[in-house]
Amino acid sequence: RQHRPPLTPDPPSAFVTDDRNPLLEEGFPPPFHRIRPEHVAPGIRTALRHGGDRLEALAADASEPTWETVVAPLDSLSRWVQERITPATHLMSVAETPELREAYNAVLPEISAFWTRLHLHQGLWRRLKAYADTDEARGLDALRARHLQKTLRAFRRAGAELDAEERERLEALQVELSRLEQRFSENVLDATAAFERLIRDPTRLDGIPEDARARFRRAAEEKGEEGWLLTLDHPSVEAVLKYAHDRELRREIHHAYTTRCREGAHDNRALLVRILALRHEVASLLGYASYPDFVLEERMAREGRRARDFEAGMAERARPHWEADVRALREHAAGLGLERLRPWDVSYVSESLRRARFDFDDEVLRPYFPLDRVQEGLFRIAERVFGIRVREAEAQAVWHPDVRFYELHDEDGTRLGAFFTDWFPRREKRQGAWMHDLVSGGPRPDGGFDPHLGVICGNFTPPADGRTALLNHREVETLFHEFGHLLHHCTSRVPVRPLGGVNVAWDWVELPSQLMENWTWEREALDLFARHHQTGDPIPEPLFQRMQAARRFMGGWAMMRQIGFGTVDLDLHETLAARAAHTSPEEAMAFGRERFLAFSPDPEFADFHILTSFSHLFSGGYAAGYYSYLWAEVLDADAFGRFRREGIFNPETGRAYVDAILSRGDSRDPEELFREFMGRDPDPEALIHRNLGPVEA
Repeated sequence: RQHRPPLTPDPPSAFVTDDRNPLLEEGFPPPFHRIRPEHVAPGIRTALRHGGDRLEALAADASEPTWETVVAPLDSLSRWVQERITPATHLMSVAETPELREAYNAVLPEISAFWTRLHLHQGLWRRLKAYADTDEARGLDALRARHLQKTLRAFRRAGAELDAEERERLEALQVELSRLEQRFSENVLDATAAFERLIRDPTRLDGIPEDARARFRRAAEEKGEEGWLLTLDHPSVEAVLKYAHDRELRREIHHAYTTRCREGAHDNRALLVRILALRHEVASLLGYASYPDFVLEERMAREGRRARDFEAGMAERARPHWEADVRALREHAAGLGLERLRPWDVSYVSESLRRARFDFDDEVLRPYFPLDRVQEGLFRIAERVFGIRVREAEAQAVWHPDVRFYELHDEDGTRLGAFFTDWFPRREKRQGAWMHDLVSGGPRPDGGFDPHLGVICGNFTPPADGRTALLNHREVETLFHEFGHLLHHCTSRVPVRPLGGVNVAWDWVELPSQLMENWTWEREALDLFARHHQTGDPIPEPLFQRMQAARRFMGGWAMMRQIGFGTVDLDLHETLAARAAHTSPEEAMAFGRERFLAFSPDPEFADFHILTSFSHLFSGGYAAGYYSYLWAEVLDADAFGRFRREGIFNPETGRAYVDAILSRGDSRDPEELFREFMGRDPDPEALIHRNLGPVEA
């Protein structure tokens, strides 16, 4: 008989509240607009203290161990503490000020120590093991049995079975790692914000689209300068590297961007080496041969060797396409009068070649992608395909005037959750695009549903002259991508919340996001939102056909770039990490250069590797796991094949996807969920066909 204990959350009165500190409020959403730096340290310390008190009481409980006396209260206190910390962590990503940074960094070691000590607490560990040995635990239903086993494994992987001296060392390692990873991230943010290049000669901007030039001029005016101000935010860098005829300007911006944090006040080289050394020591202390083996035990790859074999196999498939792309770039560069293809020429030459080969330019699509209409279309697709209704709500608790607020409902009327959007670059906001799961909801024992809360962020081309923001197609893909993550979080119906939403293997978490990008290439979907911002006309059919023809353009180059990042990531965390304790920053940089050579047209390209600003690896959670982007691309290319066969707006296919994958979180192994939706294992050739096609001569 399977035992199904109710998942009864602690009543609100069980937790401390303080109306004077917004971090300790229980409202939905959290009051981001009222959180100030002076709230951070006292609020988080109160939460940690209260969580610690409850932890001690839980470990000391002498009653019979049951789900309700061990697992449920552990989950409840962990969730409560995390939700008190999350608002400050989020604001560090989108609204970081020197005062907020100082306040957050003051308690960061205490945050790390709390989570480390929780998993190392011997009383709690004995209590968990005692429960696992009961008849009730042996009779749990499959979902709760999975959660119990994963909880036990998490404690073992965190060092619960180490001796006292080893546990003390592990705690020190984890605290130092959290501090160094935060410092790495801050250096990248500060180095990016510190760069400015004022251009006074307008001819140096020849070739750059007028919208971008207007942004540069406004940036200069805001500084009280005449001319055009270039920065290292992504829209600025992309505009220069893709379109500027001035080769020296391209070189300068490329050099500034790729060599961030290699020297000076924001130098990340020594941090990089120390982080690798600490990660290797953590893995060794826990009994693993390497950090990749430690990390990947809990992911679809299972071990470093399998991830490495996957990268090598994809490299073998992609290399002929990459070599053809390199030849084409070099030949076209020569035709443009460039005697040699240099790293700062690639985007420019590639864009020129695309125009020549397909009569297609990214910028000609921008007028058809006004941000508001793109979002509207995305929400309509979500409703037609998945039965998820999205409506804008009154903005509340926002941290910046650009932020907007939305609510989601399922087709049965359930309020699934809500989310914020924050799309434009700011100096106090980190680079890139992301989804952050702010609150994890789900089914309640009484049959109700607690809403989820998330945020999706980007650094899109901002609006100009009072108009709506106009996106390029890659930005449209990014918006759909992050919304895919958000749906994964907000559609979760897993009653055991630690197994819900995006709490899944990291080489599975990118499937829902990357799958959503496919709709941005389909005519039927584009017609819902790709309308000229002035005339309302859809993308003309000849332009759409040129866009489709150019889809695989430089596919080999793009895929080999991803394979390079994933392979070097594994090399860093396996080979270099093992000797990092005796490696100088200069040797680490040389190691990176040598490893990137296999994925570079010539050694100069390898010189400009981005390790010192590679936040994904050193502060963003993708350490020893960057391969997962490509792994998930295989899954998404294959899974979307079912939508293409059965109809990209087929609600039955959409509901099957929601039921089999999107709403299921980590309730079963991802391989099983994929087979439930597709009826078989994934086929890597689906990605090769979609992204590369036949090798061009």
